[in-house]
Amino acid sequence: MASLTHVDESGQRPRMVEIGDKSVTRREAHARAKLRFPPEVAQTLADAGYMTSKGAVLTVAQIAGIMGTKATAQLIPLCHPLSLTGCKVEITIEDCDAIIDCRVKCEGKTGVEMEALTGATVAALTLYDMCKALSHDMVIHDVRLMGKTGGKRDFGHDTHDAGTP
Repeated sequence: MASLTHVDESGQRPRMVEIGDKSVTRREAHARAKLRFPPEVAQTLADAGYMTSKGAVLTVAQIAGIMGTKATAQLIPLCHPLSLTGCKVEITIEDCDAIIDCRVKCEGKTGVEMEALTGATVAALTLYDMCKALSHDMVIHDVRLMGKTGGKRDFGHDTHDAGTP
């Protein structure tokens, strides 16, 4: 049975995992978040070419997602700071949902799952912020890890193509 890695042997004190003896491998992760717009907001944004008084909504959210991946160790207390080799944030619109895919790569001793999850979430939060003047009835949902490779075990699929922006 798997055990929690971010607590000491007593199970009571938090700790950062020791990775000094791990091998450097190529690590990739793909996370997804969705933001559901009310139908009238989705239509207003589409009609405006996703431009608001705050700027190009999708472009700003993509940049925010990339910045989020780089700030993960500052936001999540027990994450190791990583030197990322690639990050791509893509946002597609399907009906009333913005689907945010964040793919991250590094060469390191620990994975980039938290960076991908943070990037997707920060992009969703940025969409919310940029569109809240139109409505507060937006919902961020289905934030999840889609896949990861490298390290002890792979998970999911479709982690390729996290090239540099």
